[in-house]
Amino acid sequence: MWAEFVAGRRTKWVVIAVWVLLLIPAAMFAGRLGDAEQNDNAAWLPADAESTAVVERAMRFQPADTVPAIVVYDRPGGVTDADFAKARADAETFHNLEGVVGTVQGPVRSEDGAAIQTVVQVRKDQTGWEGLGRIVDGLTAVGQTDADGLAFHVAGPAGYASDSIHAFSEAGGLTTITALVVVAILLLTYRSPLLPLLPLLTAGGALAAAEALIYLLARHAGLTVNKQTSFILVVLVFGAATDYALLLVARYREELGRHDDRHAAMAEALRRSSPAIVASAATVAVSLLLLMLASLNSTAGMGPACAIGVLVGLVAMLTLMPALLVACGRWIFWPSFQTRGGAFWSRIGADIARRPRAVWIGTALGLGALSLGLLGLRADGLSNVDQFTGRTQLAAAEELQAKHFPAGAGDPVYVVARADAAERVRSAVAAVPGIAAVAPPVVKDGDALLLAELADPPGSTAAMHTVERVRAAVHGTAQVGGSTAVTLDTQAAAARDSRLIIPIVLAVVLLILALLLRAVVAPLLLMATVVLSFGAALGVSSLVFNHVFGFAGAEASFPLLVFVFLVALGIDYNIFLVTRVREDSRRHGTRRGALTGLAATGGVITSAGLVLAGTFAAMASLPLVFAAELGFAVAFGVLLDTLIVRSVLVTALTLDVGRWMWWPAAATACETPAARSSRTAVLR
Repeated sequence: MWAEFVAGRRTKWVVIAVWVLLLIPAAMFAGRLGDAEQNDNAAWLPADAESTAVVERAMRFQPADTVPAIVVYDRPGGVTDADFAKARADAETFHNLEGVVGTVQGPVRSEDGAAIQTVVQVRKDQTGWEGLGRIVDGLTAVGQTDADGLAFHVAGPAGYASDSIHAFSEAGGLTTITALVVVAILLLTYRSPLLPLLPLLTAGGALAAAEALIYLLARHAGLTVNKQTSFILVVLVFGAATDYALLLVARYREELGRHDDRHAAMAEALRRSSPAIVASAATVAVSLLLLMLASLNSTAGMGPACAIGVLVGLVAMLTLMPALLVACGRWIFWPSFQTRGGAFWSRIGADIARRPRAVWIGTALGLGALSLGLLGLRADGLSNVDQFTGRTQLAAAEELQAKHFPAGAGDPVYVVARADAAERVRSAVAAVPGIAAVAPPVVKDGDALLLAELADPPGSTAAMHTVERVRAAVHGTAQVGGSTAVTLDTQAAAARDSRLIIPIVLAVVLLILALLLRAVVAPLLLMATVVLSFGAALGVSSLVFNHVFGFAGAEASFPLLVFVFLVALGIDYNIFLVTRVREDSRRHGTRRGALTGLAATGGVITSAGLVLAGTFAAMASLPLVFAAELGFAVAFGVLLDTLIVRSVLVTALTLDVGRWMWWPAAATACETPAARSSRTAVLR
């Protein structure tokens, strides 16, 4: 009934009209998604994080909504008296800028006379990084006016926020790049200049609808959304939705060869392809929703946001896309009206069939060898400076600050203790290696606040180790916070989330496969292949990050996100293949079904993998290490899964295991007599 309605002669226009009416307000809300983003690391932390507790206790001593902007001036030959006079005049001007609060500290000339430093406290409002970025832009405009060669930089949390928001501002071009990648691959796939427009328009509409829904949930239901979620959503919706379109179009072209009426052909194509597409999207969505178990709010928010994107893409590709296809008619395939055969994949299948056991053992060993690269993976977090692929003004500022001033000046470690233990805590903190100085405690309402200056740049790996030592020194007596502690707690929460969520995702996806295939052996084998593929992809990624790109490491959340995306999306292609194999096995037996299933789905699944890999690879256009690493790992993993795991390993396993693939269902119960005869003939 549903398929006939979507593909109906008159009702297809109803479907298109409904989508147009929905997308008009959706476009308006989608444009406001940036207003609902929370890009401050502190907002991502769970309520039980130690640095979160320190923020709440420190509010009695100073405003909780301020962060330091550490301004550093330098001149290659050393600063002059005129430079110092300019820095003093700038400090007066800073005080009058919107967003600057409290007293501007400085300027202070370095002991070597090569640089000048001023510490400006700025307000961090609900706009987060964007608001801080505007304030830093204002400071920079003042500092660069009449500078006469005097260099101006901003370090500290405000400087990091400014560089981050400028980097994320380039995400606007990500949508364009992703769309171009999709169009290029679809042009190569379809050999038609017109057909790629329909998946592109449908995916674009799905993205707008998903962003609108996510905006409403972020505004009114407390969903945490940040810039990372936004750009991942773009590539995921374009990639996954286009994959579903490829499968639908492939089946539609098959049915056009059997039906003169394109409406009947589409209805049949929907009936035959939708179970695998729905099962695939449901598996991805459920896997993503499991991220809600994360203690880190940014990860927990990413799960439902991306799941919404996948599900909206599914609905669009099973309603709007078929309606557009039948509305356009057969001419949309011009100039290539015929379906190309699967001769290439038939040859691959025949080669595998000669020695399937040797093929799957050799492939598994090769993937296992690639997984050894995991031993070099450094997913223990990145310092603020190391989070960018290029050299930013923050990097220059921190380098100058560390060279000419105490590295931690202006961005201290906050230690909150009981008033009666303040001096004891101060002595303990001062004795910790990596602490340069500890200010006298400020006492209020029975609590004491101590500010400890770090010897290393705040946010650096060395500084985070120092915070760990401080916490150990005052454990049970005081709590430790500050921007470096926030970064440390973020990484610790991400590591805990990985240990919790990865086993749950494995169990849930295995259960979904068992219910879908009504078997035990096939789901276990498929999960084993996907996990092996994940290990190989992460192992190769580690080698590339360390020895080709030269990255300092990876975020603590990196393995979890790569795992969820690769397992969910990798199972996607296995579902597409195995459901077709099972369908053909009922007519021809498992062995021949494995070969015909590979031949029928090989081309379209390969195209789908190329699209998804291309969209994730587009993330490398952002100047962020997180984006580059996630994009490379998922893109490489998808290609590995598409070209090797699905086509070679799964096919070889199916041929070797045979009808026992569907155990414990009666191995031959689903086969027709002709299929049993065919299987017997093949075995002979």
